[in-house]
Amino acid sequence: MQDLWLSIQQLMNPEYLLSHGGFYIVVLIVFAETGLFFGFFLPGDYLLFLAGLFCALGKIDVDITTMYLGILSAGILGNFTGYWFGYRTGPMLFKRKDSFLFKRKYVIMAEEFYQKYGGTALVIGRFVPIIRTFAPIFAGVVKLNFRKFVLYNIIGAFLWASLLTLTGYFLGVKFPFIIHYVEYIIVGLIVIAFLPIAIALLKRWLKNKKQTKQS
Repeated sequence: MQDLWLSIQQLMNPEYLLSHGGFYIVVLIVFAETGLFFGFFLPGDYLLFLAGLFCALGKIDVDITTMYLGILSAGILGNFTGYWFGYRTGPMLFKRKDSFLFKRKYVIMAEEFYQKYGGTALVIGRFVPIIRTFAPIFAGVVKLNFRKFVLYNIIGAFLWASLLTLTGYFLGVKFPFIIHYVEYIIVGLIVIAFLPIAIALLKRWLKNKKQTKQS
């Protein structure tokens, strides 16, 4: 059990992943987090930022062009996989029982997000953990027009990969000492990433509380 917990901690540690897995593990994680329903717990935003930073500082044996194109491709292919999965499973996904690798509440959260923003949820949701994983799956469930899906998919992946990976790279080039503050950067990115989810959960709680009082 202790070994399992250590493995999970390492999987959630972007510095460890970059140091030991390099380019291929980054691409694999991006693919899993953007389309496989069990990838919702994987590090996303800060992994991309650190990938760019590590490229700038020579801490990973790959250039920024290869890293960027790899992340971009994995993000696009991941969403295609999620769309296909949602298209094939359809409403059955909502009936699936909870497990360690699947939480039905996350599908419902993605559904609400999608109903609010429509197809653009595939773009905005790239920057929101959990939504990033389940938005393409739900787009497949509702059978979003495939041409529209392709457009939103590519735009979202481009903005996500460019903003995070290239920001990390250029900051690393300009301010190499930033590597000493990685822990603070990761914490900041986590807070920013999960803030929309925290606000959404708070609004839902207040709404349910209000409805309970009225009834």
